[in-house]
Amino acid sequence: METQGPHEEESKERTILFQMPESFRQSLIEENRFYLEQAKKKLLSQFDNMEQEADQAGERWLESRSAYFDHDRHDPNDFLEKAYDESIEYYRLLSEVRDQTRLSLLAGMFHEWDKKLRGWLVKEIGYWHPGEHITQKVWSVSFDDIGAFLDCMSLASQSSSYLKRLSAFRYVINVYKHGDGLSFAALKANHQEFLRNALSEYIPMNIDWLDHTDLVVSDEHLDELSLAITVFWESIPKDVYDDSITTIPPWFAKAQAKDNKDA
Repeated sequence: METQGPHEEESKERTILFQMPESFRQSLIEENRFYLEQAKKKLLSQFDNMEQEADQAGERWLESRSAYFDHDRHDPNDFLEKAYDESIEYYRLLSEVRDQTRLSLLAGMFHEWDKKLRGWLVKEIGYWHPGEHITQKVWSVSFDDIGAFLDCMSLASQSSSYLKRLSAFRYVINVYKHGDGLSFAALKANHQEFLRNALSEYIPMNIDWLDHTDLVVSDEHLDELSLAITVFWESIPKDVYDDSITTIPPWFAKAQAKDNKDA
């Protein structure tokens, strides 16, 4: 009796194209959970007392200037006002560090998911079509191309809420990395929850005034991305057979043809 490969069954009528072992699925989910948990504990927790730290910065400024205070020449209120300004500026700068830390953590979480996904796809495809062109393409095509491939392969639906949300987060990360551009236009049009309006308390938001420096994410957004990644991995079928595939994306077909030609 012939030994079956990892993606073959006794029946010659069906071939498994993709397998998601439960142990691997759970390890992916746990790695994502651990990343966010430790990021909150080790990094974001340092911003829990920003107001207190800002007040202390103002007090330090007063102490550093106390030796220069002259009751006959100086108004104490001027010094107090300057100390207050120092505390406000300290809070503003610390807020920027916090916001950049959140964006960096968000990008790290998303990129890790993206790399895990593409690596898994390359590994699974390699069982039934080993080829350099396919491998290069899987690693280089856009998020939308990968989404279309997942849909064609019955791995994930492009219309699913979790994949749509992951798509929104990729725009956030592109803006974080590259600034204004098509991704920022997409955020302005469809995902304004990621844009900060500094004047929102006084006048309604006018998105035409905003640019990439108004990008902001919250702790809730980090939780949301983590949940979308978890749901994504949970939703991948355990087995996907060749008879469930009705079409393949053009980029995949072209790369496959090049590999077959080189074989």
